[in-house]
Amino acid sequence: MNTIATTTDTNLIAASGICKTYQQPDHHGRLVLDHIDFTLKEGEIVAILGKSGSGKSTFLRVVAGLTQPSGGTVTYRGQPVYGPAQGIAMVFQSFALFPWLTVLGNVELGLEAQGVPRDERRQRAIAAIDLIGLDGFESAYPKELSGGMRQRVGFARALVVNPDVLLLDEPFSALDVLTAETLRGDIMDLWLERRVPTKGILFVSHNIEEAVDIADRIIIFGSDPGCIRAEIPVPLSRPRDWAAPAFRRIVDEVYTLLTTVPGREPGGRRSRSDALSMQYRLPDASIQQLIGLLELLVADPFNGRADLPHLAETEHITTEDLVVMSEALQLLGFAQVGGGDIEVTPTGKGFAEADVQERKQIFADALMRNIAFIAHIRRVLDERPGHAAPEARFLGELEDHLSEGEAQRVLETVINWGRYAELFAYDYDRGVLSLENP
Repeated sequence: MNTIATTTDTNLIAASGICKTYQQPDHHGRLVLDHIDFTLKEGEIVAILGKSGSGKSTFLRVVAGLTQPSGGTVTYRGQPVYGPAQGIAMVFQSFALFPWLTVLGNVELGLEAQGVPRDERRQRAIAAIDLIGLDGFESAYPKELSGGMRQRVGFARALVVNPDVLLLDEPFSALDVLTAETLRGDIMDLWLERRVPTKGILFVSHNIEEAVDIADRIIIFGSDPGCIRAEIPVPLSRPRDWAAPAFRRIVDEVYTLLTTVPGREPGGRRSRSDALSMQYRLPDASIQQLIGLLELLVADPFNGRADLPHLAETEHITTEDLVVMSEALQLLGFAQVGGGDIEVTPTGKGFAEADVQERKQIFADALMRNIAFIAHIRRVLDERPGHAAPEARFLGELEDHLSEGEAQRVLETVINWGRYAELFAYDYDRGVLSLENP
């Protein structure tokens, strides 16, 4: 089937000026979403991609009416959304099934909440189970099912209410590659063959090829706070050939947008931005990951430069891991990204080819030059009479701008990077950072 999804001027979903602020324990507000404007039209599929913590899932929940925005409005077919709206259904990343209910019971649940009579909901649930390929398992419990089958139950539970709009929050990410590919193909067949009444799909993904394969448009989210950084149309007929030059060009464009550090121009040059400010959400990349990737890039056959999608495929690196490591290498000045390629800088090459002690010095210089929060910690320790400070002091500074969990994660990354560079020591038992002893 060679099909292009047709769109009309009818807006299914319209989000205007959406902001979301979460209150911190100290009563300071943390802005998660910042003035997002978005529309989903009839007949289109839109994908949202962005780094972890960029607010993608929060935005999806706002659209679904599961979370109220702090500012702005969401409308569904012109009507304000103040809570879960009939006509909008959502499939979650986790299977979210009730273990004490059978497949049939789980699928019926949404209809029961809508007050659908027992006989009708039983008939509709059985039809949805059959549609999604689970007939024969109506009486099975979730514990009897594989991960792929459990997620099919999630789809059946969403489709049984005949949704106008389907919201998908990384529905394939918990599945193995083959299972995800099969389920994704089945869902697309239902959409293309018009076997479901759904008029529009909005989904969050970490898989770039998946997004280019499915979507008519791709929205790239920036972070801290979450905002729309770019929008990429995907004007390709279906079915889509992953090896086709047009497909690969879009994949390269998305890779470049996701892996280029905000505040730096393509090619690694810094532009005027506070992206590397004290509260920058550092990527969760371990030292060994960064060393391994640099050593791989400087060796044959890459010789310092690699196509990011090709690198991910040949070295079996997930998109999420590659985005995280690419961001870290750019922050440190060890690599630059542009045109879907990653290229090792002279500093990165020097690091990869140095011995252990030389690597530590190069890494320390990169941290002090590029990572403001680590330079801040070192200054505090230098200036204190005892050259020591509790980690809680630095954690509190991060929590002024990040959630409690994210602040803890960033501090752990900071400590690991700083300890490797021997810029400071860390006493886990006492929770104290201090200068290294001579």
